[in-house]
Amino acid sequence: MTQIIDGKELSQTVKQEIKEKVDLIKESGKRPPHLSAVLVGNNPASEAYMRNKVRSCEQVGFSSDLIRKESDITQAELLAVVKQLNEDDQVDGFIVQLPLPDHIDDEAVLLAIDPSKDVDGFHPYNFGCMAQGLDSFLPATPYGIMIMLERYGIETSGKNVVIIGRSNIVGTPMSLLLSRKGKVGNSTVTLAHSRTKNLPEITRRADILISALGKPFFVTADMVKEGVVVIDVGINRIDDLTRKSGSRLVGDVDFEKVAPKASFITPVPGGVGPMTVASLMLNTLKAYNNKYDV
Repeated sequence: MTQIIDGKELSQTVKQEIKEKVDLIKESGKRPPHLSAVLVGNNPASEAYMRNKVRSCEQVGFSSDLIRKESDITQAELLAVVKQLNEDDQVDGFIVQLPLPDHIDDEAVLLAIDPSKDVDGFHPYNFGCMAQGLDSFLPATPYGIMIMLERYGIETSGKNVVIIGRSNIVGTPMSLLLSRKGKVGNSTVTLAHSRTKNLPEITRRADILISALGKPFFVTADMVKEGVVVIDVGINRIDDLTRKSGSRLVGDVDFEKVAPKASFITPVPGGVGPMTVASLMLNTLKAYNNKYDV
């Protein structure tokens, strides 16, 4: 029988655990952790993510602020905002919401973030530490998936894992995390991408399939074997005239057809997304603890 991996419920559990730790911090007379977020322009998806992050900060007892900038901000002006946040001792961690406008170099902005405040886990310093198994901030989405696998008791040791998508945000870090030694790890990982040949043949060998491609319903029932664990990272908006908004969110996986063959599967929405935000909260608490050597 298929078990749904409920990211929404699990994220609430994780956030409650964080809140209990923050309550102890406050009771000791110290200030709570502080997360800042920078939002450039008015991308609807980014707006929704930011609302979730601000709400999550409130739920766990963090202080937070949202810095809004117009889409015509110059790169120099945005880098000045990053510099100010780097130097602000009251800010424990911060994120610059991606994507940024086309005229701004994402990489230059991410490189400018102080690695000790890089709670998104995107800076090359943190990425390099993660790759070598050293202490670091893990990218929030892979971190959330690792927690899901652990909390649901999904065995990864010796398993064949296929990851579709090789981005530095999800696919590549996920491949490193699952292949290294650890409680959740020791897997044999195949990192598939747009140039991979005979993809269905490869995915049918997967004990665990992780799709982070960004194409709705890309993974079909004939691409998976019975008993597979499916982690759907895709968040795709498609037209749906039956909805008041005229659209709905779907994943990379054809959930209705694939779910009956799976032992575990994440839904979209309500799967990986909430755990990404919960992981961001964990990283922020870690940044605070690192600063005060807690």
